Amino acid sequence: MPTMGSAMTERVAFFDTPLLYLKGLGPQRTELLNKELNLFSYGDLIQYYPFRYDDRSRFYTISELMDSMPSAQIRGRIREWYQEGEGPKKRLVATFQDGTGSMTLVWFQAIAYLEKTLRRDGEYIVYGKPQSFNGQFSIIHPELENTATAAEHEAGFFPVYNLTEKLRKRHLDSKAIGKAMRILLEQSWPHIRETLPDSLIQQFRLISKRDAMWNIHLPQNQAWLKQAQRRLKFEELFYNQLRLIKNKLIQKEEFPGQIFRDTSLMKHFYKELLPFELTLAQQRVIKEIYADFLTGKQMNRLLQGDVGSGKTIVAFISCLLAIGNGAQACIMAPTEILADQHYNGLKPFAESMGLNIGILTGSTNKKRRVVLHDELQSGKMHILVGTHALLEDAVQYKNLGLCIIDEQHRFGVAQRAKLWRKNEVVPPHILVMTATPIPRTLAMTLYGNLDVSVIDELPKGRKPIKTVHKFDKHRSEVFGFIRQQIELGRQVYVVYPLIEESEKLDYKDLMDGFESMQRAFPRPKYEIGILHGKMLPYEKDDEMKRFLKNETQILVATTVIEVGVNVPNASVMVIESAERFGLSQLHQLRGRVGRGAEQSYCILMTGYKLSSDTRTRLETMVRTNNGFEIADVDLQLRGPGDLTGTQQSGVMDLMIADLAKDGPILTAARDSAQAILAEDPELLLPQHAPIRNHLDGIKQTESNWGRIS
Repeated sequence: MPTMGSAMTERVAFFDTPLLYLKGLGPQRTELLNKELNLFSYGDLIQYYPFRYDDRSRFYTISELMDSMPSAQIRGRIREWYQEGEGPKKRLVATFQDGTGSMTLVWFQAIAYLEKTLRRDGEYIVYGKPQSFNGQFSIIHPELENTATAAEHEAGFFPVYNLTEKLRKRHLDSKAIGKAMRILLEQSWPHIRETLPDSLIQQFRLISKRDAMWNIHLPQNQAWLKQAQRRLKFEELFYNQLRLIKNKLIQKEEFPGQIFRDTSLMKHFYKELLPFELTLAQQRVIKEIYADFLTGKQMNRLLQGDVGSGKTIVAFISCLLAIGNGAQACIMAPTEILADQHYNGLKPFAESMGLNIGILTGSTNKKRRVVLHDELQSGKMHILVGTHALLEDAVQYKNLGLCIIDEQHRFGVAQRAKLWRKNEVVPPHILVMTATPIPRTLAMTLYGNLDVSVIDELPKGRKPIKTVHKFDKHRSEVFGFIRQQIELGRQVYVVYPLIEESEKLDYKDLMDGFESMQRAFPRPKYEIGILHGKMLPYEKDDEMKRFLKNETQILVATTVIEVGVNVPNASVMVIESAERFGLSQLHQLRGRVGRGAEQSYCILMTGYKLSSDTRTRLETMVRTNNGFEIADVDLQLRGPGDLTGTQQSGVMDLMIADLAKDGPILTAARDSAQAILAEDPELLLPQHAPIRNHLDGIKQTESNWGRIS
């Protein structure tokens, strides 16, 4: 009897078999699959899941057709046909009837061949997407099967695979892949092992791995297909979460952290010097951070909070906990403007506490740097704010205990690792802040190895920004409103889109916009600034500073205006061609206003031609100011890869699960992974053997078979 190890090797070896050995494929087809779809082995092919299914399991009558149907199969007779149109618009139109009604079938290609094969009053099976126009249904380019000449008509669910034009031309269509898949599934049957413990299969009433693999490709019916999808999604997300949670546990075990128990410095600030009341959300997050500081393990926490929710003060209070226990803190921001803003915002607080706060950016002069380096090494400098300059080797601390990273997606892993090494004895605690709300499902997969804290309420006295959608014809009304706001002493942003493909066009848009603003708001009564990516850094800084000092009332800009830049007096954000922006970008831009006590406004300007997705984006912006709600809608519209820019990253490399739709499955998978690792961190218990074997299999093979998780 073979041992478990040899059985596993045999299984792995089977799924590593090159596709060339699969009956019916042959060398040319195999080469095409290698080149076009990156499929090389049995394991690759069996995990190439269909993206949809043709339902040929039932026939519809013409009277039952609806626009909402993705496809329909109808049996009937072709009564007549004729050609119409000229050149590329030339088409063949046929009248099709089934006793309950009449519809038209339209073909633009292979017209001459089709016309020869059509039989008047011949009975046909037609399949395609029904569309109605003025109450009459039609199908464009339907599949057509003559019931007289066709062999027995196959009913059921047929898989449809993502294919390339080259494959279709060489007759490697979904039907051919389905055929190869059936042969592979029959051969694979004895080699497919269960990868989940019995307890999970019973708890969630999951079908077996074998049944799931068969029915994901060749479903017996709709019910079996649903069960196969549910099973494979759960498994994929379970292994995704297991990996993240295991990494997190290893991190916590391996990396100690300084203990910050003394709260006297923080309490003094909180009771005596803090000029406003913290929100309940801010208080909750501070408690979570303090709890981390007591564990003796390194903190790795993500702090999510919408624009203006008060993350900076939470960061400062966290710094006080470190300083009160003899450590130093640093705050790293992605740009000089943001670093200056953090520094200027925190300086009065630090000075009121008698603490030394410094700033280090690319433009800090050499003389000042020497002083900073000395103060850091001697421990005189308590908080250092800065940009990437903080990562320079010359920057050495006496005892760095806390690193705060703002807008973490702008920094690479290597840069963060450099910060870690700034304390050779005990790695500093890490607090990562982002103003980009991430839906919970995405945060769990992207940042599964971080603990997540959320500030989900705005400080008291903040008025929600009023957002309206206006068409181009309302421009004079919008200009009138801008004048009125400037009369009240307020300032205005006017933002133009910047889409790289057509920088020339965008630049023209911006310049045209700037000129039309100058005509509508002439000097000397109004001063208008301009900001765009082609300007030199010092020019951008000067322009931004003029706006900050209210020397310009209107700033015409592309999206280069910084995330987080604080101009409390700016109360109007006009976004031109708003249809060309993504939802999260619109929300980020809106967050540039509403920083002061005055009522702020966001005006979304568009043309008339809007797609349904664009309408949804604009309606969402008008309806809500809640960044998390907006992020959820954005995830539904765009999908996770686009949202995070991690289209290629392993974390997002999910083969069947969809984070936009499978939130409940992800939560169940994460809870299960957590419970199993809490009970059995090394996965040594006999009931966890399927997980252990599966993970060993992944390690043994470089093939994609392992990526089933």
